Order: sequence, then structure tokens, then C-alpha cells
Amino acid sequence: MDNLFVVIGLGNPGNKYFNTRHNVGFDTIDFLAEKYGIKVSKVKHKALLGDGEIEGRKVILVKPQTYMNLSGESVSEVIDWYKVPLENVILIYDDVDLPAGKIRVRSKGSSGTHNGMRSILYHIQSEDFPRIRIGIGRPPVDWDLADYVLGKFSLEDRKIINESVKAAAEAVAAIVGSGIETAMNRYNKDKAQ
Repeated sequence: MDNLFVVIGLGNPGNKYFNTRHNVGFDTIDFLAEKYGIKVSKVKHKALLGDGEIEGRKVILVKPQTYMNLSGESVSEVIDWYKVPLENVILIYDDVDLPAGKIRVRSKGSSGTHNGMRSILYHIQSEDFPRIRIGIGRPPVDWDLADYVLGKFSLEDRKIINESVKAAAEAVAAIVGSGIETAMNRYNKDKAQ
């Protein structure tokens, strides 16, 4: 099924986690769903799924419902079920090591400090899949990392993140339509201010 892309945004389910830093992956899936008219409402493989088209290619949008640290359980089930090659799996998630508002597109890589990604790499036993990281910035010095990533955005930060979510969604469309190299060239450049 080389024509099928699986686009997975990481986050935590439930209203308690709405608008938190850890849920920018979910936010990006919601943006894509709205833009392309894809209803993400099927409950399957410990996730919410929706299928449709982006750039003329068939896509499955996925929001794992396992909570972040167990994301690999859902992601591995989805990949196994759809038998999609890993280069057609696109993961979107938050990154504290990138400044708020920056996005990075990569064709593969480690999990870094991200527990959701660590769970995914453990379950699928590979790092060879595209990912889009959305920068949320580092926590203030005296903050616990878990409290920070589960914290809600301020109004000013939300405006910045909304732009990042839009850029991440455009990067997904670029990967699906033109390939990972095109997306990396287009979205990894530091834009001059």
C-alpha cells in the first residue's frame, strides 16, 4: 500500500489536556482534518482515526488515545494493520529542545527526551520514519518538565503555536505530495526575521 500515508499526531486524550504543550500533535491532526474535510472519529487500534485525501493521496489521520507515554501501543497496531511502509508514516509531536514556534522535519532519528517517541521506537523497533517536531521551548529553570509539557499555553504563546501547527500541516502536505526531501528543504530553513 505504497500510496497510503498514515499521519499520526501525538497527545493526551480528554478535555483536561486540551491546549497543553504536549498536545500540539493532536492540534495538527485537528487542523488537517478541518482543512481537508476528514472526520477523525473512528475508534480503532486504541486511537481515533479518519481517512481521506491530501494532495491526491490516500491518508489515515490518527490520534492515539493511550496517553502519551504508551503511544507506541497504538502506533504499532495502526502500522501493522495498514501494512504501510515506515517512510509513509509521519509522526507529529512537541519538542522542548526547539524554540517555541520552530518546526523541524526529519526523515528519521532518535526519540530525544520525548517519552511518547521512546514508546513508539520501542514498539516498532525502528527510527526510520518521517517526523515533524513542533518547538514548545524549554521550561523555566525551576519548573518540572512534566508540569511544563502538561501546562496550557498562554494567549501569546498560543498565537505562535497556531502558526507552527499550520506550518506542520503544510509540511505534512509537502511530504505526502512531493516527498520528505522537499519538505525538509522548505520547512527546516530558519526564516530571516
